[in-house]
Amino acid sequence: MKKKLTISTIIKVLISLITFTVFIITMLPKILRWLGLHPKYDSKEYSLKGRKALIITTSQDTLGQQGKSTGVYSSEMTVPYYEFLDNGMNVDLASIKGGEIPLEPSSIRWPLATEADKRSLKDNVFQKKVKNSILVDNVNIDNYDLIFMAGGWGASYDLGQSEVLGEKISEAYKKDKIIGSVCHGALGFLRAVDEKGNSLIKDKQMTAVTDKQIKELGITKTPLHPETELRRAGVDFESETALLDTFANHVVRDGNIVTGQNQNSGAMVANLMIKIASHK
Repeated sequence: MKKKLTISTIIKVLISLITFTVFIITMLPKILRWLGLHPKYDSKEYSLKGRKALIITTSQDTLGQQGKSTGVYSSEMTVPYYEFLDNGMNVDLASIKGGEIPLEPSSIRWPLATEADKRSLKDNVFQKKVKNSILVDNVNIDNYDLIFMAGGWGASYDLGQSEVLGEKISEAYKKDKIIGSVCHGALGFLRAVDEKGNSLIKDKQMTAVTDKQIKELGITKTPLHPETELRRAGVDFESETALLDTFANHVVRDGNIVTGQNQNSGAMVANLMIKIASHK
């Protein structure tokens, strides 16, 4: 004979479901961090008051012409932004087409959003910069000490294809600026050249998002894959691996160029760039 559900039993089931839901909402971001996503990083403080940093992002807002929405991976912009800002720097945002910077939708939501992402949503100054980013053509490299290129799937469509960005990075390198990137942001180096007109990054030690991570995330139809393209350009490519490379992390410095493997590297790359600048 089947037992009838009593009101008290239903209430107990509901309480259990609510408790489990609260547990998941609270603990999943912590579990992901424990696995290696956006690891806690104890930044060293430097005084760069009055000096300036520029963050350059994609302007591509879809995967292909009519694909899913995409853009810059939020933390790859927000984490370095606040790293620079909190060390006394003035920070500008630029993008390939200027104007509003598109965001990868999932990167700004639970459980992937970082504390920097949450801070940015309440920061009216930052939001104004996101909606009115500088056209990369109009960037005056002389105004900046640090130039940082953020990644995200959108970057595979325009950073490595931009002749103008290549010229800006070439100029920055020639003028002894400190240049950094994370993840797909490294594609912004592809069209840069040295004083002799040769590839800026040939024989350089660098890192970026791995082909393994791209395959694991299942978004393989993007036009440029950083590891493949950097190796093709003659880069001495370095990376770490994990069960899933989304949880891996690696930072490489070669002179004034600092690169990070993926979204986990933003704070470390930015802080190392700041450290280098503090000695100049």
